[in-house]
Amino acid sequence: MSIVKLNNRAVSNATTFGSISSLGEMKFISKATASASASIEFTSGIDSTYKEYVFYFVNIHSITNNNYFTFNMSTDSGSNYNVTKTSTKFWSTQYEAGGGTALVYRDIFDMAQGTGFLAIAEEMGGTSGVGGGDTDANLSGSLTIFNPSSSTYVKHFISRTGNVRGDELCSDNYVAGYGNTTSPVNAIKFQLNSGNFNGEILLFGIN
Repeated sequence: MSIVKLNNRAVSNATTFGSISSLGEMKFISKATASASASIEFTSGIDSTYKEYVFYFVNIHSITNNNYFTFNMSTDSGSNYNVTKTSTKFWSTQYEAGGGTALVYRDIFDMAQGTGFLAIAEEMGGTSGVGGGDTDANLSGSLTIFNPSSSTYVKHFISRTGNVRGDELCSDNYVAGYGNTTSPVNAIKFQLNSGNFNGEILLFGIN
């Protein structure tokens, strides 16, 4: 069968270069919903089935103002979240009213062989608290962890999120780093640095 070229330059019926499914498929694993919750934990579904695991954050909203969204990893199915991590972060910003534009390396958020929870976004606007309430503010984005079940390599992760702070500053956050362990990572926990939150987190695996 010949290759059929469509008007939008896509390709249809292209059997000559193998199955498209071999390029990888994204599979839904689970979803967790926070309702004024202190944290969300994924203690199952993270294993050797997939080489990549992607968490999608949908409308994460802090109950109080100006809190950071954080995560940590576990090698003992959630008994302890204390994997040693090294990371780096930069962000771009813009206020709703204009001004405040920046593209900045945020070294204050870096972690160098730390075991605590790692912030992957700037402060979020909440319903109440310092800076005033911002009931429609929220955070959305993703965190990808690569080959968490490896017993040979450290565990790389990349995160990108967008969020609105209590003073209506929009930020685009980029975080990358690694969990410095060769033990398999099999659980992930998300929480704010303080207070509770609403929203959804979806977990997918990629072949």
